[in-house]
Amino acid sequence: MSDEGRPPLRERLVDAGVELVLAEGSGAVGLREIARRAGVSHGAPRRYFATHRELLSAVARRGFEELAGRFAAVRGTDPRERVAGAARVYLAFAAERRGMFELMFRHDLLSGDGAEPAGPPLREATGPLFEGLARLVAECTGDGARAPLVTAALWANLHGLAQLRAWESTALVLGEGREEELLEAVLAAHLGPAAA
Repeated sequence: MSDEGRPPLRERLVDAGVELVLAEGSGAVGLREIARRAGVSHGAPRRYFATHRELLSAVARRGFEELAGRFAAVRGTDPRERVAGAARVYLAFAAERRGMFELMFRHDLLSGDGAEPAGPPLREATGPLFEGLARLVAECTGDGARAPLVTAALWANLHGLAQLRAWESTALVLGEGREEELLEAVLAAHLGPAAA
């Protein structure tokens, strides 16, 4: 079968990994299954990815690129409105792309040789997202020095909320239909109350 008109093999392998992680979760992403789905021999991935973790990192990078695209589409007239929009995007992404969301933040799975967790390419994908959110948080709080810490706390809170929602724990303790109210409480805890 000719490869004419098909994406390069490296991209097909990553595409197959993305498809697999979305369908079956991060635990299902093995080199053999990715190779099978890409229609190549089980040894083919090794020509492009020295380790399984390198391939997982390339798949996770696609998730970060998608999330960055969603963040870029967030609009608002003030920084707090944009932070709230980014928070909603993050929670929606977590719900819609569950397997990818799980993989993206498993840096224990994505680390390279141990010397540099997740390698520079993945850091290049994640850093701008965090930095952009931190700039908005600084505008909201008026405290640029503490913005990275406040942003990390907000992110940890949102990530926990995403996990608890996926496990249906928030509905159990609060009842159905209170997601927006809960999100506003999270934002108020880190940014202060919304302007009336």
